[in-house]
Amino acid sequence: MNRAWAAFKAHPYISNVFGYTALFASADLIQQNVLGGKQAASSAPGGSTGIDWRQTARVATVGFCFHANFNYHWLRGLERMLPGGGVRAVMGKVIVDQLIAAPLTISAFYIGLSLLENKDDPLEDWRQKFLTSYKTGVVYWSTMQAVNFAFVPPVARTVFLGGIALTFTVFLCHLRQQRSHEPEE
Repeated sequence: MNRAWAAFKAHPYISNVFGYTALFASADLIQQNVLGGKQAASSAPGGSTGIDWRQTARVATVGFCFHANFNYHWLRGLERMLPGGGVRAVMGKVIVDQLIAAPLTISAFYIGLSLLENKDDPLEDWRQKFLTSYKTGVVYWSTMQAVNFAFVPPVARTVFLGGIALTFTVFLCHLRQQRSHEPEE
C-alpha cells in the first residue's frame, strides 16, 4: 500500500485522471446493472440482456476528456484561490464550487453524451434534466465537498471527488436513461 501511495503522490495528475475515469465508467455499469433493469437490456445491441458497452465507453470518454481533467485543475485552482481548511475557506470553496463548477460539469455530462451519440439536438437532455440534476447536486455536493475540502489532503482531492462522484454519476446516468427511454408520443 505504501508503494501505491508513493506512486500516486509522484504522479498525481495521471493517477487522478485515470482513477476518475474508471469511477465514471463504473457508475454507468452500476446504473445499467442495478438501476437499469429492463432499460439496460433493451438498450444493449441486438436487444440482448447485458451491458451496453458503447454507453459505458461514452460515459468514460466524457469522464476522461472533461470531468477528470477539469476537476484536477479546478480543485488546484480553488485551493490557491481559497487556501486552507478552516470553516471560512471551506464554505467559500463550497459556494464557489456550486456556482461555477457544478453547472459546468452537469452541462458537460449531458451535452457531451448527446454529442457522442450524434443526437440531432445535443441540448435536449440538458434542457430536460439540468435543473433537477443541479438542485439535487447542490444538496449532495455541498455536503461532500465540505468533507473533501476540510479533511482530504489536496493531492487526493480529485480521487476523493471521483469516489463521491460515483454516486452522483449513477444518479445522472439513471436520470438520463429513464427519460430517454420513454415512449414517444
